[in-house]
Amino acid sequence: MKRYQMLSVSLTRVVQSGVSMTCIVLLSLAAVLAPRVQAQTISAIYDFGSHTNDPLNPQNVGVIAQGRDGNMWSTAPAGGLYKIGAAFKITATGKLTVVHNFNPNAKPIPEGTPYSGLTLATDGNFYGTMLNGGKFGAGAVFKMTPSGAVTILYSFTGGNDGQNPYAPPIEGADGKFYGTTYIGGLDKDGTVYWMTSAGKLTTCVSFTGSDGYKPYSPLAQGTDGNFYGTTSNGDSFGTVFKATPASACAVSTIYGFSDAGGDGAYPNGVLVQGADGDFYSSADEGSTANNGVLYKITSTGAYTEFIGFDGGTNGGHPVGGLLLATDGNWYGVTNVGGANGFGTIVQVSPDGKTVQAFPFNGSVGANPDVTLIQNTNGTIYGDTTIGGTTTNTGTFFKLTGLKFEKKPFVSLLPTAGKVGSTVEILGQGLTGTKAVSFNGTAAKFKVVSATYMTAVVPAKATTGFVTVTTPKAKLTSNRQFQVTK
Repeated sequence: MKRYQMLSVSLTRVVQSGVSMTCIVLLSLAAVLAPRVQAQTISAIYDFGSHTNDPLNPQNVGVIAQGRDGNMWSTAPAGGLYKIGAAFKITATGKLTVVHNFNPNAKPIPEGTPYSGLTLATDGNFYGTMLNGGKFGAGAVFKMTPSGAVTILYSFTGGNDGQNPYAPPIEGADGKFYGTTYIGGLDKDGTVYWMTSAGKLTTCVSFTGSDGYKPYSPLAQGTDGNFYGTTSNGDSFGTVFKATPASACAVSTIYGFSDAGGDGAYPNGVLVQGADGDFYSSADEGSTANNGVLYKITSTGAYTEFIGFDGGTNGGHPVGGLLLATDGNWYGVTNVGGANGFGTIVQVSPDGKTVQAFPFNGSVGANPDVTLIQNTNGTIYGDTTIGGTTTNTGTFFKLTGLKFEKKPFVSLLPTAGKVGSTVEILGQGLTGTKAVSFNGTAAKFKVVSATYMTAVVPAKATTGFVTVTTPKAKLTSNRQFQVTK
């Protein structure tokens, strides 16, 4: 079954499997559940719909970004003052603020529905896309300041430049922004583009169908400098592709899904590069019971499935992709199944052999399909499309009871750069920082606030983890920083 055919199709299945329906008896996934060492709990910290003009029904893609202020930022494709969605920020304790209401009657350019969520760029602003709206009604790329001021940088025409972008663009190491459109292009099968911060857009590739079509999820830049992404269809059941940076602007298919022999189908989860250099993600369907898979793939296309879901205890249809947490495990969400039938959070060991499932119960949320985020306070957060105790329009939740949840760290933007380049550091309790080092080499730094600082990549720095020594703790980055030539 193809999940994303048109604007609102992703709401169809979650509403059909919503909190108000009687749960069906689901098959159990045997022999893979690990015993729980301590009590893990999913807690709703905010009910969408509990206030007038709230954002509603957050759903895939819906990227959640941590801002310089330490809060989490995203969008929802429903609700808001004009009922077509809103951008919001939320604190770690659940205080939500609507920062922008998308307006279909905005002047001089109409705004559209923001399925994308937000990505934080090195200029401190957030970037996202509107599925529709813009000058031609075919969607747009926008920039949003932390105060909520939105500027449409580029309006898609629906022609050769593409149409209907679901995913937000990401900032590459070269400072340009890279993204995809779901349809449009020369063959109407979607595109890959790059764009300057001023909004000058270049279409790199138009998909033809045989090499994939309908790219849905955000791109990911690998340590080799190339960009990796997926198409939700094409070559039978979707593809994984590699795109070169703007200087070359070319795309090649490295894997085609077949939905056979344990393979997956409709890979809508974002790719994440692990410590081993391989990419990890999820496919919405496929495997023996056709309830989706978790997989890894090398940069050259060698594919390995490590979890196949059957819709039972561990859930089914893992749409949102995976989070690599600081404990080395992978965390993802399933849209359905679990002990209560409302989906799960799954914890998967690096080798893919151990799984724990933490079920949603409806009141704390139901049917999640957005990639989780680990805030630099150590805790994992996410949102659900429906559920809650107010209007059944979703929740923002946290997962507690994990050993590392109270162990703060720092995250880096970007995660690769040359000697002499400036790196942004997000974290907690940064005021009074005494030292910063890149893989043991001391660096010059500037503290801007308790949650944001910058550092300069020092001479003789080598690839490795960045450490920040504060008055209370020594914080380590959640990813290695790659020193490039």
